[in-house]
Amino acid sequence: MFVEKIKTEGLAHLSWLIGDGTEAAVIDPRRDCAVYAEMAHRRGCRITHIFETHRNEDLVSGAPDLAAITGARVHHGPDDKLDVTYAETVREGDHFTFGGLTLCVMETPGHTDDSLSFAIYDKAFGENAVGVFTGDTLFVGDVGRTDFYPDRARNVAGDLFDSLQKICALGDQAIIYPAHGAGSVCGNNMADRDFNTIGYERQTNPMLRMNDRDAFIDTKLIEHHDQPPYFRLMEEINLEGGPRLEEPTVPPAFGPKAWQDAAGDATILDVRGVAAYLGAHLPGAIALPDDMIPAFAGWFLDPLDAILLVANDADQASCASRHLARIGFDGVKGFLTPSITGWAAMSGAFQSMPVVDVPEVARRLDEAPDDWTLLDVRGKDELAEERIDGAQHIYVGEIAEKMRELDPQRRYTVMCKSGARSTIAASMLRRQDFKQVDVFMGSMSAWKAAGYPVHS
Repeated sequence: MFVEKIKTEGLAHLSWLIGDGTEAAVIDPRRDCAVYAEMAHRRGCRITHIFETHRNEDLVSGAPDLAAITGARVHHGPDDKLDVTYAETVREGDHFTFGGLTLCVMETPGHTDDSLSFAIYDKAFGENAVGVFTGDTLFVGDVGRTDFYPDRARNVAGDLFDSLQKICALGDQAIIYPAHGAGSVCGNNMADRDFNTIGYERQTNPMLRMNDRDAFIDTKLIEHHDQPPYFRLMEEINLEGGPRLEEPTVPPAFGPKAWQDAAGDATILDVRGVAAYLGAHLPGAIALPDDMIPAFAGWFLDPLDAILLVANDADQASCASRHLARIGFDGVKGFLTPSITGWAAMSGAFQSMPVVDVPEVARRLDEAPDDWTLLDVRGKDELAEERIDGAQHIYVGEIAEKMRELDPQRRYTVMCKSGARSTIAASMLRRQDFKQVDVFMGSMSAWKAAGYPVHS
């Protein structure tokens, strides 16, 4: 028997290849799915089954593509309101055998109505479950979010409590294999470990330690989770499967002339680091460092957008294109690797973004100029913990929608925790002709390090 993890950085998505003998299965494959067939080939196995723990909201499922590559059957959980056209429905108690390994289906609703977990048994090691693939029901350090059914909020939170009890009944020895790790938008408090035992989770996971069902429900009801607009796109795509993804995802390189011809109405994403963007960037470009694409691209982009990338090199452009494809944005037309000095020498337009430090922000707050606003773009949970008096709040993901509430004639200093998210938000403002915008570098971290007061 073997269990292999495939981790997708950025999304913090975990998928799994399992098997024994010559047969294998995949749990929750990502869209760029050739990796699973390659891993199975190295193991001397063929993939015969693909299992989905639920219909994903945060990424495009690779199940239909992987099925086309391997001929494997896809299995999904029951839901009277959903019809996942590329999958067969499995239910509680269904089981599948791969050599000496048996996989048993468990219905574990709560995060979504169709959520499944899969207990695995190895006949060479007794009758107890050796592990369980928990999807988004149970994570290491946290449990699944239950905010996708607001009209049934209390009921689905109760469903999750019951599902967790079912999983725990497998025994403390069973290893938990979740669908996400730390950094995922699917939970708030995940530990920076990708697997654990049920026994250790029972001791350390605050939500598993809650034995009172009503208290558990009340706790879930007051949680806050962001829902980027692209979640709806993922839910739609993952009913019928997205367009076949061609791998590897390498966009064409453009020279300056081809770039200018292609730009038109395209959305320009500058996927270089924050410092590079601040120093010099192309007019109208959105700052979105490649490692931040999974968290924030879905807030700003439309699936029909034509996208051009500004990148340090071809590898970075390919990485950015792959991140975008995993969340359903296939419109990357090409990339440019500009030498800004060379670009300027060819009369190419460029801009820079001014930055300010702690003393300057403190001075402005003290003088309280009538035409200036400190704009805090951190999340609501962060804001509840600590804030700077006098700052206005708009979450970075909502800046495109809510900037209409702002006066473009005012001066804005944008802050977050360190300066990265504030650079993204500032670039969005500049793109919409907010001309007096700068970035508070260091932001809240620098403010506290300098000893200035914060409030909760």
